[in-house]
Amino acid sequence: MAISKYIPNALTLLNLTCGLLALIQIFNGYYDFAFYFVCLGIFFDFWDGFAARKLGVSSELGVQLDSLADMVTSGVVPGLMMFKLFEQIQENIPQFKVTEDTFYMGIVPYLGFLITLASCYRLAKFNIDERQTENFIGLPTPANTLLIMSIPMIQYADEYQWLTDVLDNPYVLLAITLLSAYLLNAEIKLFSLKLKDFSWANNKVRFSFVVYALILLLFLNVLAIPVIILSYILVSMVVNTTAKNGNN
Repeated sequence: MAISKYIPNALTLLNLTCGLLALIQIFNGYYDFAFYFVCLGIFFDFWDGFAARKLGVSSELGVQLDSLADMVTSGVVPGLMMFKLFEQIQENIPQFKVTEDTFYMGIVPYLGFLITLASCYRLAKFNIDERQTENFIGLPTPANTLLIMSIPMIQYADEYQWLTDVLDNPYVLLAITLLSAYLLNAEIKLFSLKLKDFSWANNKVRFSFVVYALILLLFLNVLAIPVIILSYILVSMVVNTTAKNGNN
């Protein structure tokens, strides 16, 4: 039996493994290592489908396995990360501590799991939505996870103290949580970054955007991540509008 048959599913399981390792790092308070494991998991997630298509071994099992792995790496992980960020604020900032008068603040961290619930719904919808074979409808879970996981990385960076002060506010984190849950399932058409081949004609938008993202990362470091996600949404809207006008 050809070994190539197992390569795509092995990549998917490596994605899942990275998600599990990221969870352990979050529980231990090593948010930077959790971020790195998530990035590695997303790398494996990017290539498993490509490998399946190129090797001619695409299967329904692979599709379901991919969603289950994403549910951990790009569903449970960002939800837990937001939960911990809320808890961190309550522990470190006096005005947000849970007291007899502010007992309701103890409920707030659990709102972070709205991201997990929205991710689960998005992944289930993706598997049965025939409109998403070439493009995405709503923000893909890996992109959303990078957005959430960039928050502690930005807080670690000394040059962004002003932004750290903004992010050390439960109301800001709640706004990010609600925006995240909305974008995951919004009826917004976004182009897919996954490749079917390496030709310029079929991937000029993808290749151009990747170069743009690399330049941002070079100059802005981790702050580039939310900028890239926002740009991804805006570029997709421009591409869709241009395509629509061209058809008319």
